[in-house]
Amino acid sequence: MNLSCNLYVDGEFEGVINSKKEVNIGKNGHIKGDVTTQRLVVQGYIEGTINAQRVEIKAAGRVSGTIESSELVIEAKGIFEGNSVVKDVSPVPTPETLQIKKV
Repeated sequence: MNLSCNLYVDGEFEGVINSKKEVNIGKNGHIKGDVTTQRLVVQGYIEGTINAQRVEIKAAGRVSGTIESSELVIEAKGIFEGNSVVKDVSPVPTPETLQIKKV
């Protein structure tokens, strides 16, 4: 499913979702598959691979799989089982890159 608008899922969906906006999984929502979007809000359950700028797992939300995002927010009682990859991160500074001057 390719979208250029927001999507709210409060039922079952199996497949691939590509959205240029926001995908929101309601409390009764269950997605099995891959989701690529700008922002994903999970109040229900998703299993699969997520690629988004921002992922929010709410208190009743559950994610099982891989998340690749710049921002990952997990509220208290939200559940995440799987792998997380942070996108667009600058490397950790080393003494060589910091060019520390010795006194």
